[in-house]
Amino acid sequence: MRNHHFLIDYNLKELTEHSTTTWPIALYHTKIRHHRSGYIPLHWHDEFQFVFILEGEAEFQINEETLCLKQGDGIFINSGCLHMAKEANGTACTYICLNVSPHFITANELFTTFVHPYMHASQTPYILFNWKDRWAKHIYQCIQTIQQLIDETPAYYELELNIQLIIIWKNLLQNGFQMKHDVRKHNKNERMKHMLNWIHQHYHEKVLLQDIAREGQLSRSECCRYFKDILKKSPLHYVNEYRIQQSLILLQETDFNITEIAYQVGFNSTSYFINMFKRIKNTTPLAYRKLKLPHALQLKRVEE
Repeated sequence: MRNHHFLIDYNLKELTEHSTTTWPIALYHTKIRHHRSGYIPLHWHDEFQFVFILEGEAEFQINEETLCLKQGDGIFINSGCLHMAKEANGTACTYICLNVSPHFITANELFTTFVHPYMHASQTPYILFNWKDRWAKHIYQCIQTIQQLIDETPAYYELELNIQLIIIWKNLLQNGFQMKHDVRKHNKNERMKHMLNWIHQHYHEKVLLQDIAREGQLSRSECCRYFKDILKKSPLHYVNEYRIQQSLILLQETDFNITEIAYQVGFNSTSYFINMFKRIKNTTPLAYRKLKLPHALQLKRVEE
């Protein structure tokens, strides 16, 4: 089973190349707890994403909404939407994920009519798949066929792969999309991306609430409301969580001591860093490093 680790740039856009073939499409299995952070961090990408839960349960956040998906459930995540995922109800969750570039769905002549408008349908950031619905089962069957085509690469498999994508997209348009654009929701999402972008560029510096608010062209109170609505936490709490997330990389991939790591990710006190780390990760930085070191070394040997 291929586990997928991805890179995210400063504005949370995923940098990982979504390609398991020479085409702009990727299909992979993800076990959430195997991600470095223990969950799938907040991010976005231009590709459409189709997810089906294979085992366990997962809590997905799409923009401002939080959803719980169980085994057999699925979800479509629209292009450009902020999203994250974590395990739910103490279960070990594995899901299959298909990412595909919008431009690969149809021929150029059809893209303007049948794809492009739906990318910007802000009233449809996601569509849930219920295993009881025949059309949802059909989409899952197409994804399984795509997996087989990628694994076996038979003659003319690229044409068959494209046929499967068109079938998936047709099922989605017939059963899920609302062709509405809410300017307010779109602008809110874009402001949030700008503020998170600024945090991800400056987290290692002194970060003040007014700096974050200024980036979103908001007052401090409005800024706090945006974070509460979308991330369910305050801006400065998010900053500290992101700093801890960045420290996980340094703990696994460098030999910097705890004090050096604390200062590199923006904490001006080692004790405060350790206390915040324990509060968020339920362990100490040193214990985390000892736990993850064997796994990190094993991954390194595999890569070599």
